[in-house]
Amino acid sequence: MYSGYFFTIIMYLRRSIGQLYLMLRYFFLFVLFFGTTFAYSQSYAYIDSDYILSKVPEYVQAKEKLDKLADRWTKEIEDRYAAIKAKKSNFEREEILLPKEERIKRKEEIENLEQEALDLQTLHFGSEGDYFQKRQELIKPIQDRIFTALKKISKSDGYDLVFDKANQSSLIFAASEYDISDDILDEMGISE
Repeated sequence: MYSGYFFTIIMYLRRSIGQLYLMLRYFFLFVLFFGTTFAYSQSYAYIDSDYILSKVPEYVQAKEKLDKLADRWTKEIEDRYAAIKAKKSNFEREEILLPKEERIKRKEEIENLEQEALDLQTLHFGSEGDYFQKRQELIKPIQDRIFTALKKISKSDGYDLVFDKANQSSLIFAASEYDISDDILDEMGISE
């Protein structure tokens, strides 16, 4: 009684596995055919934004200006921290000799100076600070010009994907024949 039942189950499973195998085979053939067709139908290129930016005179000037501002602001902040460090050192040496009210007053003064230095640092280098705003003002228009040229070339040459070699940590190899950086520069009217 049970042997006929087991035989029926085994035959059913065998037929189901056979059908599953056939379906998987057709699926892989489908993926192989249409997947390679899809990959061949896309055209792609890459740019090196660092190279492009280094060839744009306005960018070089803007970067120099930003670097000078950053250096000036950094020096200003470092000077404040050096003054705070000197005050702290003096306070630590004299703390034992000072009356309680004077100790509290000097400690609060040092804390206020530290907070002011931190506020100045945030003002200049915070996420919405002077440096960020100045960078947006000077460099964003240049990046927009590059992006406009990139879109124009991508559309006219039919590129579906354009990678940035400078910002792609996962881009291991790129043949130079796919580099359109010089085309971008030509579109922007910049000659090497």
